[in-house]
Formats: sequence, C-alpha cells, structure tokens
Amino acid sequence: MSLYSAGVEYGIHCLIFLVGNCGDSREASVRDLAELQGVPQDYLAKIFTKLAKAKLVEATEGVRGGFKLARPSDEISVLDIVTAIDGQKQIFECREIRGRCALFDGCTPDWAVAGHCSIHAVMLTAQKRMEEALAQQTILDLARRVGRKSPAEFNGKVEEWLNERRDKKSGGAQLIAATEVAD
Repeated sequence: MSLYSAGVEYGIHCLIFLVGNCGDSREASVRDLAELQGVPQDYLAKIFTKLAKAKLVEATEGVRGGFKLARPSDEISVLDIVTAIDGQKQIFECREIRGRCALFDGCTPDWAVAGHCSIHAVMLTAQKRMEEALAQQTILDLARRVGRKSPAEFNGKVEEWLNERRDKKSGGAQLIAATEVAD
C-alpha cells in the first residue's frame, strides 16, 4: 500500500505540464490535462479544486480558460503539492505496545514506558527527512528533469497540442456567439 494517493501522482504530472519552456506558467484545462495523460477527468477536477484551494494553481477566465500556476514554478515544492492533495500524512502510528510485554504480567515497570518510544522516534525522524526531501524539490526541478529526459521537441509539441485545443474551444464559442447574434 502506498503512502500517497494516485491523486498526488496525477497532480504532480499535471503541474509539470503547466510549466512552460522557460519555467513560466502555461494554461490548460482539466479536461485537456486529463486527455493528454489518460487520467479520469472527474478525479482530476477534484484534485485541481484542492490545488486551487492551496493557492498552487489559479483558474483563468474566458472560453479558453483553465488553470495556470499561481506562483512561480520554482516556488512550488513537491511537499506543497502532496499536502494540498492528500493533507498531512503520518507514515507511522505508535500504538505503545512496549508496555504490553507478557513478562510484565499486567504491571508495566516505569522504565519500559519512560520517555519516547524508540521506534516512534526513528519513524518521526524518517518522516521529517522525507518531508525535507519533498520540500527541496520544486515543480520546476521536476519539469527540467522531464525535459532533459524527453526529446527536445516534446515540450513544443505539448504546447502546440494544448494551444490547438484552446483554439478549438474559442472558435466554437465564437461560432455560438455569432449564431446567437444572428438570431
């Protein structure tokens, strides 16, 4: 079982696609991002609601509207995204079993439960280090990593694909508006 939901993965991938060629933000609709990546649109819409509430993305207005990054891509950490989507998660829940040893015969000595549970302390340290690692990586870092891995023309093709989708939407809306005016 994974610690973080599939929504975290979907959200991170989407935000990578909202990072433009120079690290700036580009716009895309939830529908287009869902189609681009082959993920469920309804689920992605819920994720974007959480990302917007956390002020990581903001809605853009108009027929061609969608979402764009609300802050510079180098100021949005992976931890910000994880927390926005899944909330604060603890990797371990201490159940204080150290005082239940059968040898204590129902009378736990003070030394057995004195101070913090050593296992819990190790897990808290691990949690802290994991969160520090997630906080050190930004969406720009990930976008650049993907950019180095993909062919040079890939980011341009993504930009072109998203623009074509937006142009189709605005062309359809203009046609509807023209039809309404003619009536």
